[in-house]
Amino acid sequence: MDPSRIEQLIRHGLPGAEVEVRGADGVHFEALVVSPDFAGKLPLARHRMVYATLGTLMGNEIHALSLRTVTPQEAGVGNGE
Repeated sequence: MDPSRIEQLIRHGLPGAEVEVRGADGVHFEALVVSPDFAGKLPLARHRMVYATLGTLMGNEIHALSLRTVTPQEAGVGNGE
């Protein structure tokens, strides 16, 4: 699995999200996902939203995915910082 493909899938499932995925071995990945859709949601709910964009790839082609999920405000994006 290619990190850019994972980025595409997450962006498609969470329109407007900023996504950065890294992973050199093709099965273990780290992702930063910044989305306004995360506002008011606990971390577990945010992670579930991301996992839903990947469907059956999780646990199959994607063995492990470490997530950092934040809103634009939490990331300091778009607030003049």
